[in-house]
Amino acid sequence: MSAVLSTPMPVAGPPRGLLTGKAWSGVLAAIVVVAVLVPVLNLVVPAGNAFHLSEYAVQLIAKIMCYAICALAMDLIWGYTGILSLGHGVFFALGGYAMGMYLMRQIGRDGQYRMDMPDFMVFLNWKTFPWTWALSDSFVAQMLLVVLVPGVLAFVFGYFAFRSRIKGVYFSIITQAMTYAAMLLFFRNETGFGGNNGFTDFKRILGVPIATPSMRMLLFVITGMTLIVFFLLARWLVNSKFGRVLQAIRDAETRVMFTGYDPLRYKLAIWVISAVMCGIAGALYVPQVGIINPGEMSPAASIEIAIWAAVGGRGTLIGPIVGAFFVNGAKSWFTQAFPEFWLYFLGLLFILVTIFLPQGIIGLLRRKKDNA
Repeated sequence: MSAVLSTPMPVAGPPRGLLTGKAWSGVLAAIVVVAVLVPVLNLVVPAGNAFHLSEYAVQLIAKIMCYAICALAMDLIWGYTGILSLGHGVFFALGGYAMGMYLMRQIGRDGQYRMDMPDFMVFLNWKTFPWTWALSDSFVAQMLLVVLVPGVLAFVFGYFAFRSRIKGVYFSIITQAMTYAAMLLFFRNETGFGGNNGFTDFKRILGVPIATPSMRMLLFVITGMTLIVFFLLARWLVNSKFGRVLQAIRDAETRVMFTGYDPLRYKLAIWVISAVMCGIAGALYVPQVGIINPGEMSPAASIEIAIWAAVGGRGTLIGPIVGAFFVNGAKSWFTQAFPEFWLYFLGLLFILVTIFLPQGIIGLLRRKKDNA
């Protein structure tokens, strides 16, 4: 852990534009792929054609894009501010639960018990909805909660942690304790969040069936565009004065204090922004994967987010996105071909990257480009 925390990061250069011309071309290409190419290959190209993109592939890519948003959020707080969080899984899950509550209400009487309440509540003999479900029938209200719940939790937790000047390994440990405590809370049936099984068996969203190819593709496009927008937002943040102060805090927080800046406000702001990004990623994840349960809050899930950022190259923004696709693509293959070896591979990958590729895949590519 100490080796990871002490890995030297790229030194911030002079202020520059949002993106270079080549990078803007890449963004435009990504938009075309997400909004045009993938829908055509999935919906227009016949299933028997070699260029057809299957429903499984679309769902897998969409899921990884949700993970990539989390990796990008991790890069803002870890790569650019020097704060390693091992609790971002809780923000992802809270956003997912907020969306899941709305989707459960949308089931209506199509559940197994043909009742207005979700099946798990009927099974537990609940007569009324708990107070936490008061706004669950409103799409707008739940989307606000997708942002507010992770944001408020992050603000309260971050305020007291940063105010106490907790940092380094100690901060990582208490964030892991936070997500573990949340996981244990959501496992309990009496909390009204489905216990061990969580939420599943979703039927529709905004009255439209989720299982239709057109709705799945719409969710895919929204997820892809959200990832692109968050990437541009992150690039704008790190290139602004705000981002320059964050990088200064990462490199020499004491000096920043002596120059008159208050690190608490900057760290708290980027911490909340990062948490909200994860919450939105969780909300996009749930209707496409079809389930949300306390397992998404496990410490292992939060550690994986940090691994994606490390493997891709933290402090680069594009690196964590690449890392999320690389690691989860490998996971998809490994869990089918060699399921018993996946966790060993993941641990080995993290160790090798930490020792031999401290700046990740993107750092390796940049070195090769410089040496060419």
